[in-house]
Amino acid sequence: MPFQLYDTASRQIRALDPVVPGRVSIYHCGLTVQGPPHIGHIRKEVVFDVLRRWLERSGLEVSIVANVTDIDDKILAKGDEQGRPWFAVAYENERALHAAYEVLGCIPPTYEPRATGVVPEMIEMMQTLIERGHAYAAEDGSGDVYFDVRSWPSYGELSGQKVDDMLNAEDAPPEGKRDGRDFALWKGHKDGDPESASWPTPWGRGRPGWHLECSAMAAKYLGHEFDIHGGGLDLRFPHHENELAQSRAAGQPFARVWMHNAMLNLAGAKMSKSVGNTLMVSEVVKRVKPIALRYYLAASHYRSIVEFSEESLAEAATAFGRIEGFVRRAAALAGPGEPGDVPAEFAAAMDDDLSVPAALAVLQGHVTDGNSLLTAGDTAGAGGALARVRGMLDVLGLDPLSPTWDRGGDDAAQVQVIDALVEGLLEQRQAARAAKDFATADRVRDQLTAAGIDIEDTPQGARWSVKG
Repeated sequence: MPFQLYDTASRQIRALDPVVPGRVSIYHCGLTVQGPPHIGHIRKEVVFDVLRRWLERSGLEVSIVANVTDIDDKILAKGDEQGRPWFAVAYENERALHAAYEVLGCIPPTYEPRATGVVPEMIEMMQTLIERGHAYAAEDGSGDVYFDVRSWPSYGELSGQKVDDMLNAEDAPPEGKRDGRDFALWKGHKDGDPESASWPTPWGRGRPGWHLECSAMAAKYLGHEFDIHGGGLDLRFPHHENELAQSRAAGQPFARVWMHNAMLNLAGAKMSKSVGNTLMVSEVVKRVKPIALRYYLAASHYRSIVEFSEESLAEAATAFGRIEGFVRRAAALAGPGEPGDVPAEFAAAMDDDLSVPAALAVLQGHVTDGNSLLTAGDTAGAGGALARVRGMLDVLGLDPLSPTWDRGGDDAAQVQVIDALVEGLLEQRQAARAAKDFATADRVRDQLTAAGIDIEDTPQGARWSVKG
């Protein structure tokens, strides 16, 4: 079965038909860097990282571009609030985004352009839209440039709305607009704005509107037509609707498929930057292992809303701990080997609109079979199961034996110390059992359990793993 994906624009699952056979081009909207990323932001990064990994495993060459919006009203406001240059605020939070990519095992994009780096392309695009009758400079001398939504009959097609039913765009005051629903392509420089936050144009100094930048970046780095445009579902309107309209109006075919992931909610409400520091990626990974957080963010179908709670996060960590426990026990018995081919059932699930929950069900089945082989002492069988499980985990970015997660260094030294201590206690326990001193044997087991170590007695001896 060819890879199929739900297309938000057509509202149906469609087979992916790349513009260039054998190659897939993807653009997804990155962070507006007025603050560090929380786990709601990073769910999108994990979703598109899994998509990329699966397409590459399927033999396709993938180019993936994710922008950084480094100029915006909110960034300027943060700079004023903190008494710092706006660009310093943006850069600090851009670095926090990269740290979140790394800590959750996301492969960096093929390219990650900044909005401030494509201003010439934005000016050219505005000139094209004005010449075609789809944009205009405000007559009030503000330097603003707006897209004329009524000039584009298809406006609203992505979100399924009609112009007459829409509210006014909130990106600028309505005074300079022909219609309150027209949206800003460019914002004229205002008194009090930093001079560094403006660029010269034929209509006066100013800075980009939010929507124009993504159209310019996608066209520059992926071409006028590319395969997949994505982002969080909250971007479908107005951001992606506006991108689609301005790019098509400029004569560009733009994206073939629109892919949107659902939100990660907190108490039924969309997670936003107002949630506080406790749900920032940098804080959550202090409470749960980064690989377990990635499992939590990847495990649900990308189009399903995730209701966040500490309990569900802990349950996910426990579930992944069982998977990791098998991997480490099997590697200790049969050797780590290399990730193998994925089972056909796993591939079918991933090809069916990136159905990670169904793929995980296949993986869990192979973990169960692998544990049975370990119990039976079947080294060859356990090694084969390990290769299949590692192959599936590799696609999901969750292979605990990969260099991403098994980095060596101090962590490796600590693991060796823990191994030696636990094995020493297990030898004491075994000696006590052989001497029928069951009270001592039980006390040793209780000590290990209290320390977070699971013990499994098998015909080949005791196996242990760290609780998830």
